[in-house]
Amino acid sequence: MQVIETLAEGLKRELKVVIPAKDMEARMNERLAETKDKVRINGFRPGKVPVAHLKKMYGKSIMAELVNELVREKPTEILSGRGEKSATQPEVAMTEDEAEAEKILSAEADFEFTLAYEVIPAITLKDTSGIKVTREVVEIDESEVTEQILKIAESARTYETKKGKAANGDRVTIDYLGKVDGEAFDGGKDSDAELILGSNRFIPGFEEQLVGLKAGDEKVITVTFPAEYPAANLAGKEATFDISVKDVASAAAVEINDELATKLGLESADKLKEIVRGQIESQYGSMTRQKVKRQILDQLDELYQFDTPQRLVDAEFENIWRQINTDLQQAGKTFADEDTTEDEARVEYRKLAERRVRLGLVLSEIGEKAGVQVTDDEMQRSLYEQLRQFPGQEKEIIDYFQKTPGAAASLRAPLFEEKVVDHLLAEISVTDKTVTKEELMNDDEDDTSASKKAAPKKKAAKAEAAEGEEAAPKKKAASKKKAADEADAE
Repeated sequence: MQVIETLAEGLKRELKVVIPAKDMEARMNERLAETKDKVRINGFRPGKVPVAHLKKMYGKSIMAELVNELVREKPTEILSGRGEKSATQPEVAMTEDEAEAEKILSAEADFEFTLAYEVIPAITLKDTSGIKVTREVVEIDESEVTEQILKIAESARTYETKKGKAANGDRVTIDYLGKVDGEAFDGGKDSDAELILGSNRFIPGFEEQLVGLKAGDEKVITVTFPAEYPAANLAGKEATFDISVKDVASAAAVEINDELATKLGLESADKLKEIVRGQIESQYGSMTRQKVKRQILDQLDELYQFDTPQRLVDAEFENIWRQINTDLQQAGKTFADEDTTEDEARVEYRKLAERRVRLGLVLSEIGEKAGVQVTDDEMQRSLYEQLRQFPGQEKEIIDYFQKTPGAAASLRAPLFEEKVVDHLLAEISVTDKTVTKEELMNDDEDDTSASKKAAPKKKAAKAEAAEGEEAAPKKKAASKKKAADEADAE
């Protein structure tokens, strides 16, 4: 077998691979010899079929199998021999001329194919001891724990029907019918909807107009959907709602005690406080880690500058671009709404893709040299988290990860990256700084993954509708079980 390099330009490589016809024929004869004792052909005793007859009957099909095997196996062997790693699966090309293919299958011509690929650049690791980061830490006040418990306790709060007018904090039970230009719209109707006045769960201006109503009252209210409302057919439109009040109930006082904890599925108030505090610590800890990780990535970005495999960049850019356009579409926006143009956005997100790929390669090299490993147990836990997010679809998800090439790698990559960050945190200079939660949350952009995220200078296409808004107001009464689940630590 001959391997001839026909292109070495930057990271691009092209190789011409030639396997002589005589070698192909020898391989075919070996395969025929193995087949001789297995085939059954009328007129011949087992094992006595002449090789020439076998070759006539099966020669070309065996040669086709050999060609497929060589194309599948040789690229890895060749690259390993050259000490190279391909950034993506090498592209294999061979003759499409039927006459030439016929000669190859008949062992009358050499089998030739080409490999085109980009090599992963050699990365010389640099000293990271000079990297310095500030780890922002929030001290959690007892009042914040109490506030969070009271929010969780809303689902366990009891209400008693009262006489008189509804006030903020009261629960009203209503029937409503929404109309635009006098016509009812889809999703704008509900019966026995329960709404806590002042919760801001419905569109702006809706709840305020229910204050002062009492059971038995009927009223038509007028509201305007936000201009950036997710449902394009309602965005910015004025709507009326026919309201019928069926019940007004006032909330009983909530006390943080063992009785409340029991309602939430826990054994004591102390346990409730412990779990809620742990949740808050976890939330702030996640934000802290994001900001620390961003600092590390930004400094690695300054330390390492090298050409990146364009095929990897292309693939990463396509992922980013697809998400950006999906976000724009869902928000009903254009690039002009984000003070940019499509061409400018392409340039920006292309740079982002290059950064992600480069930092991903750097972290991979650091992790490999440090012996970072992702265990089977960690992979199983990650898969379990995926299953938790899609109840009822467990079988489909498991089948996907078992049958889809590269799917397991998508689970492993973020786990590996986080472990590399842990490794770096043990080597770099980390200074703790106590901050308020407002300071911690300031400028908290979601740009922390080198393989999937990096700090973009602009943010395109984010839906700005308030959380929880629907095409029309809907009841959202949480169950006690849900409250207990929310209180339970992850």
